[in-house]
Amino acid sequence: MRGIDLARNYGQHNALLCGIRAARHAVVVTMDDDLQHPPEEVPELLRKLEEGFDVVYGAAEREPHGWWRGAASLLTKWVLARILGAHSGRGVSAFRAFRTSLREAFRDYRSPHVLIDVLLTWGTTRFATLAVPHHPRRVGASNYTFRRLVVHAADLLTGFSTLPLRLAGWVGFGCTTFGLLVLAWVLGSYAFRGTTQPGFPFLASIIAIFGGAQLFALGVLGEYVARAHLRLMEKPPYVVRSELGGEGAAREDAA
Repeated sequence: MRGIDLARNYGQHNALLCGIRAARHAVVVTMDDDLQHPPEEVPELLRKLEEGFDVVYGAAEREPHGWWRGAASLLTKWVLARILGAHSGRGVSAFRAFRTSLREAFRDYRSPHVLIDVLLTWGTTRFATLAVPHHPRRVGASNYTFRRLVVHAADLLTGFSTLPLRLAGWVGFGCTTFGLLVLAWVLGSYAFRGTTQPGFPFLASIIAIFGGAQLFALGVLGEYVARAHLRLMEKPPYVVRSELGGEGAAREDAA
C-alpha cells in the first residue's frame, strides 16, 4: 500500500494521472472512494480485460441521480462520444481497468488540463464496457454538480476536440448565407415592386446577427489561444509533496 501526497488539490483526473504514472503492475484499476462502484466487481473487469481488450469500463446499470444531474451527465457523455467515438463514449465511467502499458502513449503529456479517458484513446481503440451496479451515495454529496459537469463538458470540447472551431465556422457560414438571402430579398423587392424594406429594427437585427456570429467565433478562438498559452507555460498537471508507504517512505526518510 502506497500513498502519494500532492502539494494541493489539482483535480480528480490530475491525481489519477499521477497514480497511473506511479503504478508498478501490469493493470491499473481506478474507482471513486464513495463505494458507489462495488469493489467486488473488479475481478469481472479483469476477466473482461483478458478477452483481448485494453480498457474496460464498469458502466452503471442505473445511475441514482436527479433529473438535472442526469441531464448534465448525458451532456458530458455526449461530448465524450464525439471525442472518443460513439461506442466507447457511452460507457465511460470512473470505474475502469486498463493495461498500464497504455501510459506510454501520454508519457510526455504536460498540460494542466487532464482527461484520462481521452488520453487512453491515444494508446488504443480496444474499449469494452461491462454493466455493474451503481449504489447510492451514503455519506456526503458529489462534487460533480450540474454546473461543474457543464463546465467539464466545455473543457472536454475545447481541450481535446476541434469541434467548437468547426462549429464557429459553420455558424459564420450560416449567418453569411442568411445575410446574402436577406440582401437578395431586399434587392428583389426593390426591382419588382419599386420599394425597399424600411425601418431601423430590420437593419439592427441583421447587424446583431453578424456581430453575434463574429463574437462567438472570436470567443472560441480565444479559448484555444488561452489553452495554447497554458501549454507553452509548461505548467505541471500535479506536484508530488511526498510518498507514503513502500519505497516512497524510504526515499523520504533518507532525504
